[in-house]
Amino acid sequence: MKPARIIVICIAAVAAIGLALVVRAMGSPSGEPAAVATAAPVETQPMARVLVAASDLQPGQRLTEGDMAWKEWPVDAVGAAFITDGSTPLEAADAAEAENKPEGAVASVTRAAANLAGGGAKADYVGSVVRDPIAAGEPITARKIVRAGDSGYMAAYLEPGMRAMAIRVTVETAAGGFILPGDRVDVVLTRETNLSNMGAQEGDRSKFTSATVMRNIKVLAIDQSTRAGDDAQAVVGATATLEVSPGDAEALALAKSEGELSLVLRSYADAGGPSGAVAGGRRDVSAVRVYRGGAPEVVVVQ
Repeated sequence: MKPARIIVICIAAVAAIGLALVVRAMGSPSGEPAAVATAAPVETQPMARVLVAASDLQPGQRLTEGDMAWKEWPVDAVGAAFITDGSTPLEAADAAEAENKPEGAVASVTRAAANLAGGGAKADYVGSVVRDPIAAGEPITARKIVRAGDSGYMAAYLEPGMRAMAIRVTVETAAGGFILPGDRVDVVLTRETNLSNMGAQEGDRSKFTSATVMRNIKVLAIDQSTRAGDDAQAVVGATATLEVSPGDAEALALAKSEGELSLVLRSYADAGGPSGAVAGGRRDVSAVRVYRGGAPEVVVVQ
């Protein structure tokens, strides 16, 4: 073998041995742990479910289930007046706010009560009346709606241009108590005719007439109850509040002074008919004295 080739083989062998030693040194564990790059943990912000308007809501509008929706809302941005479903505790937000702004005892109790009453099902607010405009996606707050039983509910519940008027009722004059808020009724006036100027004499029996003075009138409330219970089939009260127009309110007030008013329950199938005062409902009466077999008798003619 030539000397030049032997020299090349020796150099290659030495290089291979050196490379092996370097690789072994790099793979051997050192006393210090190797630094491992880790991604910073992503903090998840707690979210609460807030009741918001599903579409633009106008004053006087009655809320239906479709008018409201639950929306994810950062817990630290949930206001005390917001309505939540109660699934996410709000103590963290309250604690953070307490660090920045100390509260007195009265404010703490008020906030706790608001948070306790804030949670609830969407169905609890169905039937409430919008007091102020609410934009789509805006949280629904107690200040902008009026729930049944709240102060001002009747004024908000009335249809625009209508009036609420109460009349006295009894079990007999209110269909045995089966008239409930929301039903439709006719109003019948029963009055005693004045026979003093019709030739009536002592011993003559009183004469009464009856006529329908209002028809298809909506019952707003029985006493102070604007909504019957879920399983209530009858409500007995002393007053019934009716929804009438301004002109019908005057006619109804006059009818109240003339005699006894009775409410006649209408079928749901008849709720779409005309509503209001009946033309000619208060008919004038006259009397004619008739002698039968020599005995006088007063006959009322309508």
